[in-house]
Amino acid sequence: MHPTPHHAVDHTAEPTDDPLAIRLEQLILGAERRYTPFQAARTAGVSMELASRFWRAMGFADIGQAKALTEADVLALRRLAGLVEAGLLSEPMAVQVARSTGQTTARLAEWQIDSFLEGLTEPPEPGMTRTEVTYPLVELLLPELEEFLIYVWRRQLAAATGRVVQAADDEEMVDRRLAVGFADLVGFTRLTRRLEEEELGELVEAFETTSADLVAAHGGRLIKTLGDEVLYAADEAGTAAEIALRLIETMTHDESMPALRVGIAFGTVTTRMGDVFGTTVNLASRLTSIAPKDAVLVDGAFAEELVRTGEAPASEAEAAEEAAKAEKEGREPLSYRFALQPMWQRPVRGLGVVEPWLLSRRRQ
Repeated sequence: MHPTPHHAVDHTAEPTDDPLAIRLEQLILGAERRYTPFQAARTAGVSMELASRFWRAMGFADIGQAKALTEADVLALRRLAGLVEAGLLSEPMAVQVARSTGQTTARLAEWQIDSFLEGLTEPPEPGMTRTEVTYPLVELLLPELEEFLIYVWRRQLAAATGRVVQAADDEEMVDRRLAVGFADLVGFTRLTRRLEEEELGELVEAFETTSADLVAAHGGRLIKTLGDEVLYAADEAGTAAEIALRLIETMTHDESMPALRVGIAFGTVTTRMGDVFGTTVNLASRLTSIAPKDAVLVDGAFAEELVRTGEAPASEAEAAEEAAKAEKEGREPLSYRFALQPMWQRPVRGLGVVEPWLLSRRRQ
């Protein structure tokens, strides 16, 4: 049973009979193949119907009645079913846990094999095959990567739990007010026709890596990457604004990168399985599509939030008046990080007429 993304499950797939693949599977899973799916479900005390739902949710292909499952598969079924029996999770929630874990780890595993393991298994000596190098390398790396994965997961879980318990009420745990930003590479479709596949892959990886680092460093949360687009969220408008401008500034100084545009909206957001949904997200996406090159457009609610928190003046005229008054009174004027410039109102498909604001750094 091999993990595949849930949306791409091959329900006709049969387990491999390749000797090295089987040895690697046994090394990674720590157990030999012993059970057919029916035998595994019966041993775990789970109905075959529920077992199939769990396996498919995790992204595993149907294998008919091949003897391809291990004690680890039985234990996983038993644990999930036990959580349902104990009333800690409903059955739909258990399936959702299986799906979110499967989708996340499938992507991680694919990345490690494609980018990480492939580079390390170059034959060190003439005459050696990649196959001969892979087994001992996996044997050395497996326990270290496993411990590191658990450490990062616990860290992320602690951070996510902290955000939830600080929510004002139960409704806010699910529907929260957040700043949501999209960053989009301009002209990416044209690039795909011009660049070689390897060059395109390197550009996308550089964009995703740079974006992820900047989002994390400045207190945001990377929601997902879509090749030429990054979606992030932040609890505070000022944090989202700083990330957006840092992204623009960083990409502008990288000659290998195309132009970037960013759209941000602030409002109620529904969170599910690590993703975000709702009108606020849709608005941020629409703002990105109409933003000028190397610029940041925000919605009215986001602009109001920056003004409310003292991150931007309500207007430059008001800021100048306040500065003159402060100078006359012999005190320091208020300091603002950002500037907001109203743009022309325009209709946005599915969202009516919006008034975008151009966000920039404010020169003191």
